[in-house]
This record gives sequence, structure tokens and C-alpha cells, in this order.
Amino acid sequence: MKNLLILGAGSAGTMMANHLRRKLDKREWKMTIVDEATIHYYQPGFLFLPFGIYDEHEIQKSISDFIPSGVELIQESINKVDPETNTVLLENGTELPYDILIIASGCKPAPEETEGMKNGLWYKDVFDFYTFEGARALHDKLAEWEGGKLVVHISEMPIKCPVAPLEFAFLADDFLKHKGIRDKVEIVYVTPLGGAFTKPFASKKLGYLLEEKDIHIVTDFYIEKLDNENKKIVDYGGQEVDFDLLVTVPVNKGAEFIGRSGFGDELNYVPTDRNTLQTKVKDNIFAIGDATSLPASKAGSVAHFESEILTDNIIRYINGQELEPGFDGHANCFVETGNHKALLIDFNYDQEPVEGSFPIPGIGPMKLMEESMLNHMGKLGFKWIYWNVLMKGRAIPFIHPQMQMAGKKIPDKES
Repeated sequence: MKNLLILGAGSAGTMMANHLRRKLDKREWKMTIVDEATIHYYQPGFLFLPFGIYDEHEIQKSISDFIPSGVELIQESINKVDPETNTVLLENGTELPYDILIIASGCKPAPEETEGMKNGLWYKDVFDFYTFEGARALHDKLAEWEGGKLVVHISEMPIKCPVAPLEFAFLADDFLKHKGIRDKVEIVYVTPLGGAFTKPFASKKLGYLLEEKDIHIVTDFYIEKLDNENKKIVDYGGQEVDFDLLVTVPVNKGAEFIGRSGFGDELNYVPTDRNTLQTKVKDNIFAIGDATSLPASKAGSVAHFESEILTDNIIRYINGQELEPGFDGHANCFVETGNHKALLIDFNYDQEPVEGSFPIPGIGPMKLMEESMLNHMGKLGFKWIYWNVLMKGRAIPFIHPQMQMAGKKIPDKES
């Protein structure tokens, strides 16, 4: 009996467990998935929790609910991976052997990486919303907040779901209007990027959204420290931005066991081939989702597309075949813009967001790079798809892992 071991039972790991349980011969392969957590969070829901759009019960289920029959779930912390002996050491001292290892351990905010961030104002006037605890605490703060200067801030890239901070700023604008205090609030968006979006053309094309919502933007801001006493953030060039309420996206890092294993980069991301998803650590180690060093968005749609490619490549590896360089960095993301509207963007490694119809070429019904209520409904409806389709390793009709150009067009960059 051979062993296939998956580290991480979040989105990517759970999808891989479901895909591969259907593909592998149960008589030949024992599958095990390891994660210390007991709760599976619908992380896109963290964006909505502070504004009361979702409540906390809607975005959490038991991890065990999604692990397929025949896959052993071990709920323990991971100490390190030893590629030389093909074993994983758990914190309780257990050693797990593997013939194939899939690292799907994700990433998480690390506010301790920035001087002063987790000091006296943390969860008082400084919040994150990329964790369940942070989003819930921010909900309580916004409910009582009476106005001032709201700063939405990104520490550095890469981060989970790169558009989420911008979505937060747009939803905050809408929330504060409905609360009747928007005229008492200055919203400032602070980013290390040169524009609001990670893709330059999207920043140019969609910059009007910040203007019409009176959201000021500070670009090229690389935070050095948070000054708790004076309530301001300071960048390495000495630029300062003061705040009354700071909603920050801390540095994101991969799992600590990757660092202890000695093969991660400086942020504990696993060096991974951008097309095959085989790691550069050893041939029998693969990585997927937020755990990788890939220059792709760290988002659920990306993990979904990767899971289909990686499943095929795992089978190819087992059969001694050459791996298929099938992953092209494809991502599509809904971008909430407030007032019950959203954008939909579709892109990959080489292609910036395109215009056109999605998912059916020439039909849609959704439009790319355009605000609409239908896109907003798609964003909200994705929660059902996540729980009932993606986490069970099922395909979504008309959605391909590689970016398709039928029914789409590359926008005129001069427009």
C-alpha cells in the first residue's frame, strides 16, 4: 500500500482529497489529510461579516464534513517535512510516511511582522478582516463607530484575494452611507502598489470607482511601523498616514512548518513550478493554492483551477508520464463595489483582465469589467457553490481551468 499525504484541509487540500479519492485505486493508495483545525471557514465571507451581510454561522462548517469516505483525517499540528526520508513529523511526535506529498497549507496574516502592529491598539482601533476573529471584532467596532478617518491598508504583496481590501473600502463607503455618517468619515486607501488593482490596466480602467466614492488613495507606501501612540502608519521613506480607525491587511506568510522544513522562501511559500504545480523541492512533492510561490492570485478560484490541473499531473506522475504544464495562472474574481453591485474580472499570468461575456461565450449572462447587480448576485451565490460543488471536488459547468478567450476581447489600453 502506497501513501498519498495532503497537508492542509482548507479549500485546496479538501478539493484535492475529493478529486483524488475518485481517481486513485483504493486497494493501492492510502490517502491521509492533516490539519490541526476543526472548523472550515468560507474565507470570502470574512469580507461581509464586518458589515452584517453574513453572520458568523453562515461561513463555518466542520472540516470533517468535506473529507471523503476512505480518506483519513488527522487533526494535529505539523512540525516539519523531511524530503530526504519522505516523512512528515507531527508535533505530537508521530511520523507519517508518504510516497506523494501535496502541500496545501495556505497562508495567513502575520501582524507580528510589522513593528507595533499588534501592540496596544490591536482589535481596538486597528483590525484585520482576513481572520474570523478579526472580522468579527471589526463588526462590533463598526456598529458603534461614529466617524473619523478610516484607513484601509495593505502591508505588502502577496496577500490572499488581492482585491478584497479594495472591496472592503467600497463596502465601507456603502455601509457608512446607510448608517448616515458617510459625511463624517474620510476614507483613505493605502497600498504598496502603484495603483488600486494588482493589474495596471485594471487600475487605469477602474480608477473612477475611487473617485466617485470619494476614496483617496496613497500608493507606493511600504509600511515600516505602526505608531500606536500617535495613531499613524509610517513607511520606510518617512511618509505618514494618520488614522482614527485602521483596517489593515498584515504581511501574509505560509505555514511555519515550511520554514522549519528548510525549503520555503523568506515568507514560507513553497517554490513551485508555475505550470505543473510540482515543487522544486523534490519530484514527489507538489503544492497548491496559497501555499505556493506562484505569481498567481491567492484566491479560491485559482485553487479550484489548480486542483484540476494537479489531479491530472498526480495521475501522470504515478503512471511515469511527463507532467502537463497546464496551469496558466487563471483567476476570475468578483469585486464588490457597493450599492448591490459588483465587477467580474478574468485574467491569467500573461493576460490582464478582459472585457466580454462570462461564463458562456457571447451569452454570459455576466459581463466582465462592468458593474452590475447580476455580478453582485453571483458573488453572494458563490457561497452555495463553494460548499456544495467546489469543496466536493465537482466541476462547474462552462468554467475551464485555463483561461478561455471566446466571447472576450482585450480592451483598448488607450481608452
